[in-house]
Amino acid sequence: MAKKSLMINTFLSAVLICSGVTLAQDPVRDIDQNRHPELAAAQGYVVQASGAVLAAQKYNKGDMRGHAEKARQLLVQVNQELKLAAESANK
Repeated sequence: MAKKSLMINTFLSAVLICSGVTLAQDPVRDIDQNRHPELAAAQGYVVQASGAVLAAQKYNKGDMRGHAEKARQLLVQVNQELKLAAESANK
């Protein structure tokens, strides 16, 4: 019984760590400017916005009740969707 509980706890811990790493990633510019200039430009704005929110967090010492971090997480999602849009257009 203890062995099964240990395995479940280990698995859940691994899932939480992987989720945290995914959420901690910053948006990056990885869309081909030549193939998708509009999507690449939008992605650049997302990267800039994320940097601005990060600067605001540092300026305010992170005291924004979690809203700034939530905004950064949403920008990561936007960035991923833009990348998926570019990949879909490539097909």
